Amino acid sequence: MKEYKYKINGLKFTVAVGDVTDNEVKVEVNGTPYVVELEKAASSKPSKPALSQSGKAPAAQPQAAPSQPVKQAPVVSGGSAAVKSPLPGTILSFPVKVGDVVKSGDTVCVLEAMKMENDIHTSKGGTVKQILVNVGDSVLDGADIMIIE
Repeated sequence: MKEYKYKINGLKFTVAVGDVTDNEVKVEVNGTPYVVELEKAASSKPSKPALSQSGKAPAAQPQAAPSQPVKQAPVVSGGSAAVKSPLPGTILSFPVKVGDVVKSGDTVCVLEAMKMENDIHTSKGGTVKQILVNVGDSVLDGADIMIIE
């Protein structure tokens, strides 16, 4: 397994990659394991990786290493809305937990960016269905933080 260190938008990432088995590659980004499924190419087009998070031991191939932090895409139904990070930073705290009822404009997350604490507010009222990141995680601009239903 090879390990690579990336610095993207000022954030540091460690990516461990190993060998391809069948059409799967196992990748670990900052200690979080992911399984990358490679599509079987029907033509001479290069295959596109599809990501899914896995709790299995990491191993992957360097060609499939992501160039930015990878988060599993949340499933958002019609009545749900994702709270997104308005800027890159590090998650400091959540003043809410799964199951809490929030109103539009409530602070649902505190994000540290450029040595300043930023309150992240929800634009939709409802119930916190899922928190997609953990305290201490680095997120990019536009990354989904939580789902409000």
